Amino acid sequence: MMEAPKFAGLIDLNQNLSQNFYHKLGEGSNMSIESYGSLQMSNGGGSVAMSMDNSSVGSNDSHTRILNHQGLNRVHNNYSVAASVNRGRVSNGLSNDALAQALIDPRFPTIGLENYDEWTIDLRKLNMGPAFAQGAFGKLYKGTYNGEDVAIKLLERPEHDLERAHLMEQQFQQEVMMLANLKHPNIVRFIGACRKPMVWCIVTEYAKGGSVRQFLTRRHNRSVPLKLAVKQALDVARGMEYVHALNLIHRDLKSDNLLIAADKSIKIADFGVARIEVQTEGMTPETGTYRWMAPEMIQHRPYTQKVDVYSFGIVLWELITGMLPFQNMTAVQAAFAVVNKGVRPTIPNDCLPVLSEIMTRCWDADPDNRPPFSQVVRMLEAAETEIMTTVRKARFRCCVQPMTTD
Repeated sequence: MMEAPKFAGLIDLNQNLSQNFYHKLGEGSNMSIESYGSLQMSNGGGSVAMSMDNSSVGSNDSHTRILNHQGLNRVHNNYSVAASVNRGRVSNGLSNDALAQALIDPRFPTIGLENYDEWTIDLRKLNMGPAFAQGAFGKLYKGTYNGEDVAIKLLERPEHDLERAHLMEQQFQQEVMMLANLKHPNIVRFIGACRKPMVWCIVTEYAKGGSVRQFLTRRHNRSVPLKLAVKQALDVARGMEYVHALNLIHRDLKSDNLLIAADKSIKIADFGVARIEVQTEGMTPETGTYRWMAPEMIQHRPYTQKVDVYSFGIVLWELITGMLPFQNMTAVQAAFAVVNKGVRPTIPNDCLPVLSEIMTRCWDADPDNRPPFSQVVRMLEAAETEIMTTVRKARFRCCVQPMTTD
């Protein structure tokens, strides 16, 4: 999640929607990470990250049980897919999806985005495909906008909880503001948003490769080729250098929030407060991120941008090893070990010294000893040069054959 200076009329980003959890839509209940492999999204990926951990996910009905207030039920009962053509299109499978219908129903006017009206999407250009995740307050869908593949996040406005509705409205505005002002090749691209009386919609680019964590899980925790690992780490570091230059803090940097584009480049995601998460280990919303969380955040002490640097060190370790951090511990056990015992992931013996140095400096217990991302980028560029030089030398040796005489 991003943190930024406070803006007039908007809430502190440290406030979270404590129940805003999502899970992948499946065929049954009592599902676990193991039963769904890596909890891979049904369409291969998406640009709104889904957090996950190595524990079971709470059971849930696979049908739309989350939308039960009267306004949305009226739409569900009386509105047809055919009537939506003038305002947007939904796939046939969404004909009974009250949340999707509430978005494209022409009876409900589109509300502007106040200072960001230029980002208001034209619903006539939006085609909604299947949902691939749902939760207490909304769903994620794959779709197209103006012919481009997109991820669509729909959030339901609570009907009977005005305080929560007000909080979600402010958080939605905050997320739109963040996304509209972040423009970098390694940050997920914002396409637009809109508001309706009962639903809020945010549209971003769709990352076909899914998240880095999903990618690593599909590889059965085998390490990524070193050249690719360093390239992807550089993508993250450059994106975070940009974010920190804007005096922002991500606060939730982890492999679940790093998305892989078609060209294998990395897009940093989950910049909003109404983010998509999977509830794990039956604990607080922070639990799933403990594996990547800096000690000062775990202890709820004052923190700076250096919490992102700590998290990056863990992510770099993931890319190099292919493994889940502290995989033999629960997230809470990992947090305890990090804070009270100074435990960190074990760096492989054959790791390049420059990469080992980056990791150990990034996850130093003292935030002041962690390097800024501008320095991390330079160190990774040096590592990339070293790797390329080593590869060229190895290829040269393979090509040179000993001379023989007749």
